[in-house]
Amino acid sequence: MTSIQSFKTSINCSSCVRSVTPFLDDVDGVTIWRVNVEDDRKVLTVEGSATEQDIIKVVQEAGFDIAPLGE
Repeated sequence: MTSIQSFKTSINCSSCVRSVTPFLDDVDGVTIWRVNVEDDRKVLTVEGSATEQDIIKVVQEAGFDIAPLGE
């Protein structure tokens, strides 16, 4: 099932986005993702069937902080 999930992150510039790209692109079930670096929360939006845990794991592996947006 496809869903849209949002997370607050420490991905705060285009260099950070480039750093996390290979990690997020490698997650099974991620169809589209984007980071709004203009938002103070640096919101990562992920569309697809990947689990919240998988997304959090790879972003942390890439060296960034991440939490579900509701927290």
